[in-house]
Amino acid sequence: MIIDITLGVLLPFLGTALGAACVFFMRGEMNKRIQSALMGFAAGIMVAASVWSLLLPALDRSQEWGRLSFLPAAVGLFCGMIFLLLLDVMIPRLYAASDGVGGRRQSMLVLAVTLHNLPEGMAVGAVLAGLLAGENGITVAAAIALSLGIAIQNVPEGAIISMPECSQGISRKSAFVYGMLSGVVEPIGALMTLLAASVIVPALPFFLGFAAGAMLYVVVEELIPEVSRSGHSHVGNVMFSLGFTMMMVLDVALG
Repeated sequence: MIIDITLGVLLPFLGTALGAACVFFMRGEMNKRIQSALMGFAAGIMVAASVWSLLLPALDRSQEWGRLSFLPAAVGLFCGMIFLLLLDVMIPRLYAASDGVGGRRQSMLVLAVTLHNLPEGMAVGAVLAGLLAGENGITVAAAIALSLGIAIQNVPEGAIISMPECSQGISRKSAFVYGMLSGVVEPIGALMTLLAASVIVPALPFFLGFAAGAMLYVVVEELIPEVSRSGHSHVGNVMFSLGFTMMMVLDVALG
């Protein structure tokens, strides 16, 4: 179990680090077809995980609410989406306030991505807290698959930060560090959520719903539009189906 928890916590960060490391062996931008495939695959995993790993366990744990058993998950879901929406409103203002100054603007970009990654780390932590508490409907396979989906999504995210900076004259090592730092908050968020398990577990349906809302917001706001803009939407659609199916199989067959 310790190995599973460690893997679940570290996978998203490793995805960001892998993307940032592209600066060492790629000269131009990441291939659009590959980026579309990664985004689509991650979106499929994250949508399926939102249903099987987050919302369904939240509903199962709220059965004592009777006909209102949907309420904790629904409230949590909308809170998660609103939280990400507020971040998306604040981040452009912070970024614009950097006034285009090179170092400061890069720092704001890293800060923006870091803030956006925090709910993803919390989502992993909430699922792992439920797993440790022995909650029905939450399996090791589902928790690892959720972390894997976030990690895959983080690969192009890390590259998007590190590679443009290298092309502007920053050393490859510094560009890698910038990209990698944006993912540090995810294991920190997961660990903080795990440490607060005594508070989270009694309110687990709400936190699972919150995590689902955050995941779905990322998919709808970022991943799907990015697949559409890539010019290779058919590749992204196929990979979405594969990611969704893989997550469904892992959760149902191995659960």
